[in-house]
Amino acid sequence: MDQLQPDEQLQQQQQQSTSDTSTNDIWNYVVFVIFVVVSALIPIRKRLCRRSSNSKSKQDYVFGAGHISTLAMMLSIARGTLGVISVLGYPSEFFYRGSAMWESLYGVITAYPIVCFVFIPVYFDLGITSVYQYLELRFNSRLVRCLASGTYIIRTLLSLGVTIYTPTVALNTIIGVPYWVSLVSITVITIFFNALGGLKAAVAADVIQSLSMTAMLVGIIIYCSITVGGVDKILTISSDNDRFAFFNFATDLHLRVTTTSAWLGELFNSLSLLGCQQNFVQRYLSMPTFGQIRRTLMLNIPVVILLFSLPWFVGMAIYAIYWHCDPLKASVIAKMDEILPYFMVDRFDSVPGVWGIFVGTLFNGALTLNISNINSLATVTWEDFLSLVPALRKKSDTHQLNVIKLVGTVYAVVIMGVGFIVGLLSGVIESSMLIISATSGPLLGVFVLAMFIPFANWKGAALGMLASHLSILWIVVGRLIESNVSEPLLDTSIEGCYADLMEAQKNATLLVAVALEEGVNAVETSTLLNRIYSITYLYYGVFGTVLTVLAGVVVSLATWSSHDVYNMKMLHPAVRWLYSRCPFSGKHFGSFEVAGKGYGAGMKEAVPRC
Repeated sequence: MDQLQPDEQLQQQQQQSTSDTSTNDIWNYVVFVIFVVVSALIPIRKRLCRRSSNSKSKQDYVFGAGHISTLAMMLSIARGTLGVISVLGYPSEFFYRGSAMWESLYGVITAYPIVCFVFIPVYFDLGITSVYQYLELRFNSRLVRCLASGTYIIRTLLSLGVTIYTPTVALNTIIGVPYWVSLVSITVITIFFNALGGLKAAVAADVIQSLSMTAMLVGIIIYCSITVGGVDKILTISSDNDRFAFFNFATDLHLRVTTTSAWLGELFNSLSLLGCQQNFVQRYLSMPTFGQIRRTLMLNIPVVILLFSLPWFVGMAIYAIYWHCDPLKASVIAKMDEILPYFMVDRFDSVPGVWGIFVGTLFNGALTLNISNINSLATVTWEDFLSLVPALRKKSDTHQLNVIKLVGTVYAVVIMGVGFIVGLLSGVIESSMLIISATSGPLLGVFVLAMFIPFANWKGAALGMLASHLSILWIVVGRLIESNVSEPLLDTSIEGCYADLMEAQKNATLLVAVALEEGVNAVETSTLLNRIYSITYLYYGVFGTVLTVLAGVVVSLATWSSHDVYNMKMLHPAVRWLYSRCPFSGKHFGSFEVAGKGYGAGMKEAVPRC
């Protein structure tokens, strides 16, 4: 009888453990639901309580009626720059590829003052609703405006597909929720929120998400610091295992990331995002004065540095926990992006509500970013496409607002479809950077032509964008088809794992050896096309911008005519000042005539109205 007591005690302990786990799971589910519901309802609480007679106007929906605080706008802009992708993507990037991509922060910081003092002054006083309306004013061409709007719409749809896919990884890893259930849930809530919200609600949701995300990441860093023995220990472990890769100025274009490619590539991408994309410009124009815009952007730089760096510190902290037992190499997780969700379950499964808050933060992050961008997508679609339809243009303001919301609903469904196929690419950071880089060049290039090239015309702008799009699309498709483009991961260890995981490692090692052998064969048969396809995607934005500008300049010089005249106030003030003092003023060069000082002074009638 005494021999049975230990077995009975063990059985009772197992039953107690199972009971505790079930209780913790219930608490986590409750916390998750409460967090998402409260975070979603707070920004639209006034709208829910408002009577129908006080319905929101189109102007209020688009610009928030100018009642958004500077601090809220700062957090919203910073939140839109980084996104929920960074929460999962950057820690796994550091764990498996090191800190090299962290240096893209240089490009983000450099872009802010350029946008503030170069882009914003050009169209701040134009009274536009869509930033692409400026391109029509400059080029007297609806075609150029539609090409730019279409580029923005496609890029945003693809990027949001990656964004809403991101929390599904955590939900699937932690609680086994199928990907499709998460995607459908985000889409349904987005449609509801979009119908009742607007820019002001979107900004409020961004603020809530920024604060909750920051608190969560700081909490993880504190826990890991205590666990491993201090911040200095975290830094030492990463340094000893070659995770730091700063200031690599190698000129090889085929390296996945160097200091040069990270800074230059992200600079062009950020200029395109912050200076030429509707959802950001829409926020700038909602502020009453240029001074407030300037303060917001300049004060936002330290905020961006903090929010951008926190996920990297989290990656460093998690690596200090698992540096001797890589869950991916031990086949505990299936994808590198699952490392942070696995950490939350592994370390906090016994603490009620912790992973519920974590998953809720990711879910709500994808939700708020989706809502915020859908607001801008719908606005651009109305202003640049649907407003051309006479039957819609003559409708009342309320009817137009309903059409914009309907368009937002359609976009939410399309984004959900994109989210279903994002898992085919190599990680959320890889997917996001590839999409942004591939679409940034043509958009940034056409704005450079408009603001800084006085003789650029609509034919050069349109053909430049098309040439850039086709060239980059060709390279991207080739990259996705070629199997030898992916960069190998950094070495990890499972020496500290339990013995029962070693057998899985043996199988994984065999698979890696086969993959390496295939990779060697692929390199041996490399062709010129393969070399082109394997150029790092960080340079796509640079190449696309340069190609758009060069093609636009050549075509404009060859096709300029008197029909291409425009109001010189569309140029950047500095360019106007230099151009008015140009020694070639009034002289002919082929089909192009350089305008004199007074040129454009009386040209307001030549500028089309939108």
